Amino acid sequence: MSAQYLWYIPNQIEPGHRGDAVRSDHNSLETLTSHARALEDNGWTGALIGTSWGRPDTFTVATALAARTTTFEPLVAIRPGYWRPANFAAAAATLDHLTGGRLRVNIVSGRDDLAAYGDAEGDQAHRYGRTKEFLQVVRRLWTQERVTYAGEHFAVTDSTVTPRITATPGRPHPTLYFGGASEAAERVAATEADVQLFWGETLDGVGERIDRLRTLSDRLEREHAPLEFGLRITTLVRGTTDEAWADAEAKVAEMARSHGEFAHDPDRRAAEGQQRLLRLAEQGDVLDDNLYTAPGRYGGGGAGTTWLVGSAEDVAKSLRRYADLGVTHFVLSDTPYLREIERQGRSLLPLLRG
Repeated sequence: MSAQYLWYIPNQIEPGHRGDAVRSDHNSLETLTSHARALEDNGWTGALIGTSWGRPDTFTVATALAARTTTFEPLVAIRPGYWRPANFAAAAATLDHLTGGRLRVNIVSGRDDLAAYGDAEGDQAHRYGRTKEFLQVVRRLWTQERVTYAGEHFAVTDSTVTPRITATPGRPHPTLYFGGASEAAERVAATEADVQLFWGETLDGVGERIDRLRTLSDRLEREHAPLEFGLRITTLVRGTTDEAWADAEAKVAEMARSHGEFAHDPDRRAAEGQQRLLRLAEQGDVLDDNLYTAPGRYGGGGAGTTWLVGSAEDVAKSLRRYADLGVTHFVLSDTPYLREIERQGRSLLPLLRG
C-alpha cells in the first residue's frame, strides 16, 4: 500500500499551541480554512483535528473545513461516551456523503473531563470494552442494514443509518484510526481498528509493537482486512542538519523556561503510550539517527514528546525506515503550523513520494 501523508490542524481555544504563532483569530474559520487550503496546495492528503472537552467541537470544525475545500480529508478525533455509536455513525455517514468520501475517523479512548459532558467510566477494562463495542456498532451500521446489536455498553435494534456509505475499492467505509499502547488497547486495535496509530517511538519500539499486533490479530482471529499502521510525530525540518538542530535546541530551551502545558496534564502523563515516550529520554537525548527525546522533559506531550530533527533528506530517510517496518499512514506537524505546511510540503513530501 502506498504511504499517506497527513498534517495536524490545531483546534484550540488558546492561541500559541506548541509554539504556534499567537494571533487573536487563530481559531477563526478563515484561519483554519487557510490551513486546510494550504494542505491541498502543498500536496498533503488531509489533517488530524484533535479533540478533548474544552476545545471547539471537532466534528463541527471538520464539517466547516470540508465545505470550504475540495480534496482535504479531515481525520476527525472523536470519543465514545461523548458520542453514542448510532448517532456518530449517522453523522459521519452524512459528512462522508456530502464530501464525496473524504472522512477519516480517529477513535480516542484516553481519559478526559468526563463529568463535564455527563459521561462516566470505570476502570481500563471498562473503557476499552466500551470502545470495542463502539467500533463494532459503527462499522456494522456503515456496512449493513437493519442492524441489531446487544452489548454490555451499547445496543441498537433494527437500525439503518442513511445516507448509506458509498464503498470504493480499498475503502468500504471511512478509515477507523485508533491509538493506545496498553494491553487492553492493543487487543481492541488488533481486532477492530483499521489503523493503529503510534506516537514517535524508536524504530525498534515501533517494530516490536507491529510484530506483536500482527501476532495478536492472528491469535484473536481478526475478521477485517489486515491491520495497518500509522505514525503521529513532530518533524522539525530545516534547510540543513545544523540549522535544524540549532532550532530544535532553541525551542526546547524556550520550553524549559516556560514549562509547557503538558506538565499540568495528569491524565495524559498517566497514559501507557505517554509513559513509553517519556522513558525514551532515559536512553539519551538523541536515539536512532535523529529522534530527539529532550522535548518530553520540558513540556512536550503526545506527538510533541519526541521529534524527528534534520534536513528534509535526514527526516525523509528516518520516515522511510518506519515505512520499511510497515507504517503506511503518517501524521506529521511542526510549528508555526501554517508555515511548516508549506515548507515541508515543498521540501519533505517530494522526497517521500519520489
